[in-house]
Amino acid sequence: MTININNLNNQTQVNQNKQAEVKQQAAQTANNNAQVKHVARDSVSLTAQAQQFKELEKKAASAPVVDQKKIAELKQAIQSGEYKVDAQKLMKNMLAYEFDLLEG
Repeated sequence: MTININNLNNQTQVNQNKQAEVKQQAAQTANNNAQVKHVARDSVSLTAQAQQFKELEKKAASAPVVDQKKIAELKQAIQSGEYKVDAQKLMKNMLAYEFDLLEG
């Protein structure tokens, strides 16, 4: 870009310089907009193991709360010899638990 120093007040040259600046700014803006459109988007995917872990967390959250009073009563009954084990009921519950493990 050349400037005519003999005629600094030449309005034509000033206008040409302004037009060149406007064109350059427009080109820069268009370039910036194009770059924004091509920005890669982040994505997240969970592995099968993470999904299983999430399901286990849900099950744990929905599990019943431990009844400390009942535990204390059972401990007392065991220590005093009052607690009797029903072998048939125990075996039935153990088998049900094992079958649940095999199915799940």
